[in-house]
Amino acid sequence: MRTVGAFEAKTHLAALLDAVSGGEQILITRHGHPLARLVPASDAPTISVDNTVERLKAFSQGQSLGGLSIAELRDAGRR
Repeated sequence: MRTVGAFEAKTHLAALLDAVSGGEQILITRHGHPLARLVPASDAPTISVDNTVERLKAFSQGQSLGGLSIAELRDAGRR
């Protein structure tokens, strides 16, 4: 993984994007400390919203708030 400083990343963004589109990962630093990482978009996990909603619904089945309502829990946190 190539490392570049923030100033260089700003100055040469187009070239860095070309490198990333070719599969390279680039770590951007500021004053020697890691700040961000450029990675190809295809490396990002692709999870559909519909799939996520269905998984949350399935997870919530059988879950209980112990007889409390969401409003009661919210208000208890505001005390």
